[in-house]
Amino acid sequence: MQAHILIVEDEPAIRDMIAYALRTQSYQPICAQDGKEALQAVAERIPDLILLDWMLPGTTGIELVRRFRKEANTRDVPIIMLTAKGEESDRITGFDSGADDYVVKPFSARELLARIKAVLRRSRETEDDGSIQAGPLRLDGRQQKLLVHGQGVHVGPTEYRLLHFFMSHAGRVYTRNQLLDFVWGGGSDIEDRTVDVHVRRLRKVLEPFRLESMIETVRGSGYRFTDAAPKA
Repeated sequence: MQAHILIVEDEPAIRDMIAYALRTQSYQPICAQDGKEALQAVAERIPDLILLDWMLPGTTGIELVRRFRKEANTRDVPIIMLTAKGEESDRITGFDSGADDYVVKPFSARELLARIKAVLRRSRETEDDGSIQAGPLRLDGRQQKLLVHGQGVHVGPTEYRLLHFFMSHAGRVYTRNQLLDFVWGGGSDIEDRTVDVHVRRLRKVLEPFRLESMIETVRGSGYRFTDAAPKA
């Protein structure tokens, strides 16, 4: 099925270049020049992916990312930030706000298409029964079971849900409060440090396989899952 990709970019030349590149790969581009048009486009159709410029007139790209992540219908839509801001602190801000990837201007169409394919592939790895694969880890949705290198490993139900969320959103940083909302439910009366307890339990499960570093601590922010297994 043809992926619909929303381009939110106020510079016509860049917007047109991206739209042309997407059409060469059989993607369906949807164009918006600012936050207002982006919100209108999303209201009409939820895209498969959003390409979002940081510096927009009116509402900034960062503000839009945060809004999209709060809305139930766009919470899981992959977002790639496009920006001239290339400093590490800027990239961290982008990821912390909820972006899945970050492409620095100027960029080539080839690089952007490669990033799009990678992000879309990750977002579609969850199977119909809830099974999901990330590197050597596989969660069997039918049996609610964790497999590491094909070997069954016991994991508690809360850790299973937490790991499934991490694997479904690889590369994205989540605060403890966000994880409580998404994994435990928004109305849960649970302290945010509970997340740390379950992360430690998950790491202990993965430790014998030397995979505990797949769950990264992002200092001052929260946690991020990387779907690339560490080298031996």
